[in-house]
Amino acid sequence: MPAIETTTAGGAALIKIFGVPVLAGAAATALVFLFMWPRTLREAFLRLTSTIAASGIFGPFAVMALHSWWPTLFDSARSVTVLYGADPALGVLFIAGPVMVLAGLPAWWLIGGVIRWLDRRRDKDIGEIAHDAAEIVKDVRGAL
Repeated sequence: MPAIETTTAGGAALIKIFGVPVLAGAAATALVFLFMWPRTLREAFLRLTSTIAASGIFGPFAVMALHSWWPTLFDSARSVTVLYGADPALGVLFIAGPVMVLAGLPAWWLIGGVIRWLDRRRDKDIGEIAHDAAEIVKDVRGAL
């Protein structure tokens, strides 16, 4: 029986490590679907994938930064979950979940912008695309 318990504990640890970023990215995607629907299935897949990846990559860094800046927030969340008889680690998830969702949101708009920009240049070669990009950079620099 100990092997089953170890396997179950290992599975629970994997769900905690990988499940939270994936769920946070999916939640971020669902939030953005409310405001900006993708045009194609391909665009939806790319945006969903990039949002989950950004949430999984940048979310933990954002949580660590928040923890170093405001550690009492995490202590308070742990205390509240203990008051309700839950696992103290759940309090950390109450804080980490929304932060990870917010970390994934910029990817949705960035990937969407890149996809739409490239779609408008579908019939151009790499030199023409580079020229268009250089013109945009010049316009942005001129505006600053």
